[in-house]
Amino acid sequence: MRRTAPVQWLHRDRQAAINQRSESHFRYIRGVHSSPLSTLLLIFAVAVLTPIVVDLPKKVRVPAVVLELVLGIVIGPMVLGWAERGEIVEVLAEFGLAFLIFLAGFELDFAQMKGAPLRLASQTWVASLVLGLGAGYAMASSGLTISWLVVGLALTTTALGTLLPILRDAGQLTTDVGRHVLANGAVGEFGPILAIALVLGSKSPARSLVTLVAFAVVAAVAVWLSSRPVPERLSHLAQRTLSTSGQLPVRIAILMVTALVWWASKLELDILLGAFAAGIVFRTFSESAHDHEHLKITESKLDAVGFGFLIPLFFVVSGMKFDLDALSHDASAIAKVPLFLVLMLVVRGVPVMVLYRKALTAASRRAVALMTSAGLPLVVVITTIGVDSGRMKPANAAALVGAGMLSVLVFPLVGLAQLKREAPETQAADAAR
Repeated sequence: MRRTAPVQWLHRDRQAAINQRSESHFRYIRGVHSSPLSTLLLIFAVAVLTPIVVDLPKKVRVPAVVLELVLGIVIGPMVLGWAERGEIVEVLAEFGLAFLIFLAGFELDFAQMKGAPLRLASQTWVASLVLGLGAGYAMASSGLTISWLVVGLALTTTALGTLLPILRDAGQLTTDVGRHVLANGAVGEFGPILAIALVLGSKSPARSLVTLVAFAVVAAVAVWLSSRPVPERLSHLAQRTLSTSGQLPVRIAILMVTALVWWASKLELDILLGAFAAGIVFRTFSESAHDHEHLKITESKLDAVGFGFLIPLFFVVSGMKFDLDALSHDASAIAKVPLFLVLMLVVRGVPVMVLYRKALTAASRRAVALMTSAGLPLVVVITTIGVDSGRMKPANAAALVGAGMLSVLVFPLVGLAQLKREAPETQAADAAR
């Protein structure tokens, strides 16, 4: 019997396991078992196809992020089942999310946002937090959802990383509207990230606050060090290697985001907090090390790494994770998609319409309100945490993510249309004067 001869069976089983692992490794190297490579091939095919489709002439231009999510759903297990999520794909996707938030922090020009834009954005987010938590509480009380906190926080987010390329492509990044959208996006990402670290983490709020303070101290020291004058030799080396295989600024950026993400994870904080801080630190360092021209080159190269490789991977994998089955088999969840979409507009848009009356024209105010209401990346993060912790049903999470997808598709387009409508009116008013 097997139990009477444990040593022989143990050695035999161990050798069989070794042989199996060796055979699996050999087959993987030879390409026989290549599901991670097959999945990556499909993901990058989607990444190449997306800008081609987006650029096709059409009346309504779909944002690339929405198309990546939709195509991720199509190739994922819920539809065609061509792509599988494995450890390699998941790690790359998670780093893609971190790099998206890193670029959001890097894009922030506090010199442009300081003063009224940042003050109004902070007031707007506080008002949105009150409205969002109130809406979440009302839904939880009526039995529409489990956790009012998860829903409330998800409604207060702004998709800064998604809005950045839209504003840049429309030439609005340096305008008054662009500055106010960036300020609202920064607070609309940083505020929820802090809340995630404090109240949605695995630790108690008191312990989370202590570790958050410890992280803030390290981040503040990093910002202070990066703001110090960079040695001339290092500055010249960084600028010179931008056009060589050295690419020192890009390597420093990746080191910074990895280091602060690692530090945040060690403190059991959300990694997005580390990524956002890394973006701010590297922005400060780059302004000390580069002149304006080289700063733009560095920004372009980081965009290439992020939007050319890592970030599309995150959104396609997010589509692969989308629980279409839970949404399609729950009529009430489908009905919640337009409800959540309206709540996003109310929670983020109404405070903008009220608080920006003296700062912007009516059309510009509507544009900022609409763009500020677009939220997706952090909605994906918050709903994932909610489902994993048992605070949110998968169907409700899918409905919220679906509403987020619609928000980044519809709201920025309508907001830009408001600005285009305002331009002829402004020109006519100037001519009348």
